[in-house]
Amino acid sequence: MKEGQLEQVDGRWRVRFTRRLAHPPEKVWRAVTEPEHLAAWFPTTIEGDRAEGAKLRFNFRDGEAPGFDGELLTYRPPELLEFTWGPDRLRLELRPHGDGTELILLDTLEELGKAARDAAGWHVCLDRLAARLDGTGAGTEWTEVHDGYVARFGPEAATIGPPEGKG
Repeated sequence: MKEGQLEQVDGRWRVRFTRRLAHPPEKVWRAVTEPEHLAAWFPTTIEGDRAEGAKLRFNFRDGEAPGFDGELLTYRPPELLEFTWGPDRLRLELRPHGDGTELILLDTLEELGKAARDAAGWHVCLDRLAARLDGTGAGTEWTEVHDGYVARFGPEAATIGPPEGKG
C-alpha cells in the first residue's frame, strides 16, 4: 500500500508505510544507509557512525530548519535500521519479497498533531527513494499529498503545520 496508515501502538501514535520495491534488499539497504544515495530521497544528512548506540546528527539540506540529534538503536544489514529522530523513532524494515523488497517504514510520533505533516513527508521521501532505485523522475511533492492525509487522519492529526516553505 502506497499511502501511510495511522495506528496507535502501546499508547503512542505511529505512521506506517509499506512499499514493494523491484530491487533486492542489498540494493535497497545501500539506498537507505549510504550518504550518496540518501541525498536523493532522505530529508537530512546523517552524520555519525553506523553502529548501534552511535550518536547521530541530522541536518536539513536546505538549511531552512534547525538540525537535531538522534541515536542509532538498531543496525542489522540488510534488514533493519532504527534510530531516534529527534523526539520520534524511525524504523526501516527490509524483507525479501519475490524478486524485490518489501520496505516498511514506521514513524513513532511524540505528538499526534504532526501525523499528517510527517506522513506527507515520508510519502514523498519514499516516492523519491523508489524513483532513485528505478532511475526515473522525482515523484510527488509534499503539497500534493498533505491534504489527503489531513482528510484521512482527521484534524487532531494536523494541529502542527507544514514544514518551512511547504505551506
